[in-house]
Amino acid sequence: MEVRAITKNVRISPQKAGDFSHTIQGKKVMDALAMTELCPRKAARLFAKTLRSALANAENNCELKREDLIVKMAVANPGPIMRRFRPKARGSAGRIRKRTSHFTVVLTDGKN
Repeated sequence: MEVRAITKNVRISPQKAGDFSHTIQGKKVMDALAMTELCPRKAARLFAKTLRSALANAENNCELKREDLIVKMAVANPGPIMRRFRPKARGSAGRIRKRTSHFTVVLTDGKN
């Protein structure tokens, strides 16, 4: 059975978050949670929140055991981009793009 959790509009670029999401894919949930606590990156802290939510969904809604769960998929998809402008030389303006992400974590117990 698959259980998912989605966190939207997270204030980190999908490229930075994607680097960390590849490290927790395919791991057991307890190992992935330990990795999120030990890694000093911002993406790890934000993915930990989504991972805990997916774990709570699995335990409370589907009555699955946390020892059996595996992180099937952890993805950081691009979200909306906030556009800002900064003054530049000779009256021109430089564009600043503040990127956001949507995190998706899918857990599975390995059974169909």
